[in-house]
Amino acid sequence: MPDPSAKIETVERLNKNLALLHPGSVVTLDMSTPAGQRGKFRSTFIGYLQKHYVLVQYPDSSKMGTFAKYIAPGMGVTVRGLIEGHEGAVVAFISNIKMAIQIPSRILVLEFPREVSLQNLRGSMRIETYIKAKTKIKEEYWGSVISDISVSGCKLMITNGEKLTLTEDKPIEIIIEDFQGLKNLKLAAEICNSKIQTAGVLLGVKFNDSSKSEVTKLLQEAVISTG
Repeated sequence: MPDPSAKIETVERLNKNLALLHPGSVVTLDMSTPAGQRGKFRSTFIGYLQKHYVLVQYPDSSKMGTFAKYIAPGMGVTVRGLIEGHEGAVVAFISNIKMAIQIPSRILVLEFPREVSLQNLRGSMRIETYIKAKTKIKEEYWGSVISDISVSGCKLMITNGEKLTLTEDKPIEIIIEDFQGLKNLKLAAEICNSKIQTAGVLLGVKFNDSSKSEVTKLLQEAVISTG
C-alpha cells in the first residue's frame, strides 16, 4: 500500500520548486504540435493555483507568426525560467495547454505539472541555441554561430572556414557583440575537435576557466532566448 506521507512530501516539493518562479519572471515556452512542428517563445510567468493550473502570458503574436494557429488545448509545452537570485539555476516543467483566455488579457492556462525540476546550468546541461559571434583564430576574425552551449563548452560553426588549418588545443576567442542585451562578451576557449561541413567548419570547443562568469551570463540568456 502506498505511503501517504510520501505523496505529501512529493506535493510539497512540487509546490516548493514551482514557487521559485516569481510572478513577472521571464520564461520560455517550448511548444510542439502532434505533427512535429516546434516553436520557442518568450513569455511571462503569472502564477498558479495548486493542483489546478499554471498561468503564463500569451506570447507576442508578432513573434509567433503562423505558429499561432497551432495553439490549442492539449498542445505540449515545456516551460523554463531562471530562478531570481540563483546564478545558473533554472526551473523547468512539462505541461499541456488547457485553454487560452482573452480577458483580462491574453493568457495561456496550463495543466498543473506532475513534476517540476531544478536544472543546474553548471552541470552538463546543453542548450540548443543560435548565437551569432565572431571567432578570433590566429589574429583573424571569422563569422560564426554557436549552435549549442553548456557551462563547459559549445558547438561553433565557422562560416566559410574550409581553408582554416585547425589543431586540437588551439586557443581561440569567441566574441558575442550583441545577444539579448549582452554586449561585447568575450569567451576564451580551446578547440577540442573540428569537422568540415557544407556550411563551413563545425568546432567542438572547451571554455577556459577564466571565462566562467561570462559563460554563466550567456547561458542564462540562452535559456530564455527565442532561439
